Amino acid sequence: MDRSQKTAAVAELNDTFSKVGVVVVTRNLGMTVAQSTDLRNRMRDAGASYKVSKNKLARIALDGTDYGSLSDMLTGPVGLASSTDPVAAAKVAVDFAKTTDKFEIVGGAMGATALDLAGVQALATLPSLDELRAKIVGLIVAPATKIATIAQAPAAQIARVLAAHAEKEAA
Repeated sequence: MDRSQKTAAVAELNDTFSKVGVVVVTRNLGMTVAQSTDLRNRMRDAGASYKVSKNKLARIALDGTDYGSLSDMLTGPVGLASSTDPVAAAKVAVDFAKTTDKFEIVGGAMGATALDLAGVQALATLPSLDELRAKIVGLIVAPATKIATIAQAPAAQIARVLAAHAEKEAA
């Protein structure tokens, strides 16, 4: 890489760090191209991204962001999984780490809060932003559904009583 490419890579990483909600640092222990492609596709489907960067460039990009605590984790062949949803990148990374022994999670950060392996795994167990939105909508809709059911019940009971009387008189 020449100097202009390095400057562009640092600017891109710095922009990523300023926009995301979580960054998960992972270690690549000899993954195949197919495994890397699978991981990137899973990340993309979850709304996250996975980048491999030179550690020195990543450390430079961390300056001036909330993710400064990650610089100690950047040793060896690492990759950075990030997402605006605080749970998406952690979920995909933890799930992928279960399927292969050539991929391990080093730690991460959620803003200024540094996370170790246990913290990333705990974050992965939380529901995603979309799941939380669905639960909130369900909670909002449930009372209205119950009210409609209760309001309908007396009318249905009257209709059954009238139908029973009509059958009785017809017989």
